[in-house]
Amino acid sequence: MDSDNKWLDKVSHRSQIGEIETARLDNGHGSGTRIAWVNTGSGLRFKVAIDRAMDITEASFNAHNLSWISALGMVSPQPLADKGTDWLRTFTGGLVTTCGLTHVGGPDRDHSGERGLHDRISNIPAEIIQIKQPDPHRGQWDMEISGRIFQGQPLGYQLELIRTIRCRLGESTIRINDQVRNIGNTPAPHMLLYHLNFGWPFIDSGTHLFWNGDWTSREPDIAQLFTDQHDFRTCPEPMESHRGAGEEAAFINPQTDENGIVHCGAHNEKLALAVHVSFPKKQLPWLTNWQHWGPGEYVMGLEPGTNPPIGQIKARANNQLIELKPHESRSYDLSIAVITESSAIEHFIRRFNKN
Repeated sequence: MDSDNKWLDKVSHRSQIGEIETARLDNGHGSGTRIAWVNTGSGLRFKVAIDRAMDITEASFNAHNLSWISALGMVSPQPLADKGTDWLRTFTGGLVTTCGLTHVGGPDRDHSGERGLHDRISNIPAEIIQIKQPDPHRGQWDMEISGRIFQGQPLGYQLELIRTIRCRLGESTIRINDQVRNIGNTPAPHMLLYHLNFGWPFIDSGTHLFWNGDWTSREPDIAQLFTDQHDFRTCPEPMESHRGAGEEAAFINPQTDENGIVHCGAHNEKLALAVHVSFPKKQLPWLTNWQHWGPGEYVMGLEPGTNPPIGQIKARANNQLIELKPHESRSYDLSIAVITESSAIEHFIRRFNKN
């Protein structure tokens, strides 16, 4: 936007520039689901699923879609879909799906209970706390939406997630701040992972992936993509071996900059478009790269987390399971920025070529 703001005399309502608009879906799997469309006024537009822990589903920049949406599309919340792999039956995909708050990974069961794939949080509606609209005529460029999500039960663990999503008019950055607090009277296990799912046309054959750090394949004995002999940082054409449940993942101990911030993302040279994901390693020490190149189901995931998706049992055995005491809280910050200027893209790429 022009720095002199003379264009303001040509604007009658903020919706001509950007705003947060709430609505309710009335058709399909997601019928009845509350949503919020966020238009940043920069070309970045995305949908917040208020009834799905305020996760972000569709996201686009100008004419280009950024996120992968599963064949289900938007699904209304199913709070009791917490056994086995029930989670997949409600998995919209989308730019951000939250996993946790007590377990990330496959189903597991031990003396402390039974947990389904990636736990319950993404199937729990939010209670809206505040929607702050921009008001450029008064010099207010920031917008935000915040809500409260409760996960737990009486006579058991009780965790509260306060999520705030912030943007600024004219800027192509999504900033998420999550505050997780144990509001119960007993200690509670805690695991959190942000399942960021990128899709076509941003993710395409030739799109380059960027992250630095030591890594291991999730399944080293059968890995085909995540090996020293394979270029897993360049997206391939759809793979026959990834039909159905074919997939691979790498668990990464990411490097940081001088300020302790982890940087990762992807660049589509054909579209002259990059997405830059960043977060403090002190908060989210792990990154998982998920690759699923199935024909008709083509997706790449970057997944910052408190743990890799190994589940409570392994995290506890490795002495890596966080336990929140009553009234204890943790804060998490995640930034997702779209980059289009050539100089900024070059700077983004140089960040990784230094290592």
